[in-house]
Amino acid sequence: MREIGLKIQPPAEKCDDPHCPWHGNLKIHGRYFEGIVISDKPKRTVTVERQHYHYLKKYERYELRRSRIHAHNPPCINAKPGDKVLIAETRPLSKTKSFVVVGILQRAEER
Repeated sequence: MREIGLKIQPPAEKCDDPHCPWHGNLKIHGRYFEGIVISDKPKRTVTVERQHYHYLKKYERYELRRSRIHAHNPPCINAKPGDKVLIAETRPLSKTKSFVVVGILQRAEER
């Protein structure tokens, strides 16, 4: 198991996925976000939604915005819809995937 540079517990299971940051050859760099998994329908892929506030100068108020990010879901982590996860930026894995799930912060049953 490799050290990926983030203060997060490694997964208990072991996998042989080459795109796993813990057991494969994938390096992480750049930004990392927390978000909620909303879909896991594509194979080894999750859609993570994160919400943030954006300031509107004209109205002197904040509005709630959301962004959806596709991330690789290694088999050793296996995030499900409703889980709160930490995703980190990596090299492009496909046309729309440039992030990978590095850990689960809170399971859906615990929320």
